[in-house]
Amino acid sequence: MERLGKYTVRIVNAFFIFCVANIYPLAALKWHIWIWGLFLAAFLFLNIRPALYTGKIRIKRLKTCQNGCELLGLFLATTVLSILFQLLGIFGQLDYVGEAALFAELNGWADWLINILLVIVVEAIVFWNGIIRVYTTSAQLGIKWRVIGIICGWIPIAHLVALHKIMNVASAEVKAEDEKALLDETRREEQICATKYPILMVHGVFFRDFRYFNYWGRIPEALQKNGAIVYYGNHQSASSVADSGQELFDRIKEIVRETGCEKVNIIAHSKGGLDCRYALSKLGAAPFVASLTTINTPHRGCEFADYLLSKIPQGQQEAVAKTYNAALKKMGDHNPDFLSAVYDLTADSCRKLNESTPDVAGVYYQSVGSCMRVARGGRFPLNMTHALVQYFDGENDGLVGKESFPWGANFRYLTIKGNRGISHGDMIDLNRENFPEFDVREFYVQLVKELKERGF
Repeated sequence: MERLGKYTVRIVNAFFIFCVANIYPLAALKWHIWIWGLFLAAFLFLNIRPALYTGKIRIKRLKTCQNGCELLGLFLATTVLSILFQLLGIFGQLDYVGEAALFAELNGWADWLINILLVIVVEAIVFWNGIIRVYTTSAQLGIKWRVIGIICGWIPIAHLVALHKIMNVASAEVKAEDEKALLDETRREEQICATKYPILMVHGVFFRDFRYFNYWGRIPEALQKNGAIVYYGNHQSASSVADSGQELFDRIKEIVRETGCEKVNIIAHSKGGLDCRYALSKLGAAPFVASLTTINTPHRGCEFADYLLSKIPQGQQEAVAKTYNAALKKMGDHNPDFLSAVYDLTADSCRKLNESTPDVAGVYYQSVGSCMRVARGGRFPLNMTHALVQYFDGENDGLVGKESFPWGANFRYLTIKGNRGISHGDMIDLNRENFPEFDVREFYVQLVKELKERGF
C-alpha cells in the first residue's frame, strides 16, 4: 500500500510538470483556463515546497534530500516524455487528438522556438530545484561526486550517468540515516550506552581533538544519543609514548577530580592504545581506569615503519620532522615531537614497550582490528600504503598488520564481504562515509553497551 501511494504521487506530479512544460501545443485541447491555472499552481507548489512522498522520514535534512532526489527523478522522466512528445509532433504523429489539432497552430520557427524554450525552462526549474536540494543536504556525496556532477553536467550521456549515481548515493544516505534515527528513537529509553563510568576517547598520532572536526566523526554523537557520557584525551598530536601517556594520565585525573566519577572507560585508537597502556602500567593510572579498549593499535609495531626509517637518511628525517613540528604547533601542540612518535611505532620499540608494560590487574583489556581488502578500499594516504604494509606486515588496515592488533582478554577482527574492507580511518569514521554491511557508529554503540553489561 505504501509503495502504491509513492508511485501514485510520482505519477500525479509528473503529469503536472509535463503539462506545464508542454502547455503551448496542449492549448489546442482548449481546456478551461482554471485547468491551466491548476497545473501552474501545482507546478509552483511542487517547486516551492515539494509535495512529494517522503513517508515518515524523521530528520528535516533527510526530507529535503529525498525531495531533491524525487525532483531529479521527475526531471528525468518528464524530460524523456517531453522529448518524445515534441518529436512525435514534429513528425506529424500527434496532429489530431479527437478534434484538437496538436501542433497544428505552431507556424514557423518563432512558434517552434517558444515551444522548445518553454520545455527547457520548465525542466531546468525542476532540475536546479532538485540538484540544489541534494547538493546542500547530502553528506555522502562528498567533494568527489559534487565535482564529478559539475564536470559531467556538460558532457552528453555522461551527465545522465553522473546524475543517476548522485541520486543513488543520496537516496541510499536517506534510507540508512533514517533507519539509524528510527533505531535510536525506539531504544532511547533503554539508554544502552549509559555505562557506570564515563567514556574517554583517545586519538592516535598526528591528529588532535578539534571542536569543529571531531577525530571520531559521528561516533560520539551516536554514543551520547544512547546514554553515554563522553570525554576526550585532548593530548598533543605527536609525542613519544611516554610523554603522551603522562598527558593522558593528567587528563584522567582531571576528569575524575572534576566529576567524581572515580574511573573512566578508555577507548583508544592507533598509537593512543600504546599511550594508554604506558599510563596504566608505568605511571599509576590503573586505579582510575575500569577498562581499556584499543582500536587498530599497533601493539607489536609496524615492520613497514622500521623499513622506512632504515632507508630514509637521518638528515632527511630531521627536515621532515621540523616541518611537521612547526605545523603541529600552529594546530595547538605546545611541544610536538614527530620523530619520537614515529620511532615509538616501530616493531623494536613496541617489543620493548610490551616487555615493560604488563597488563594491570583490575583493568579489563580488550582490542579490535580491521582489514582493508584492496588499496582502493581506503582514502588517501591509506590507498598508497596498503600494498607496502601488506608486503612487510601481511593482512592490514592500510597502516597496521593483523598480527599487531590483538591485546587483552578479548579480541575481535572486523571484515566485510567484497573488496572494500574496513580501513584504519574507517574505524574512527574519519570520512563520515556510509558503506554496506558495516555501520561504525552502531559498532561502537554495541561495544559500549557490552561495557555497560560487564558493569563498567
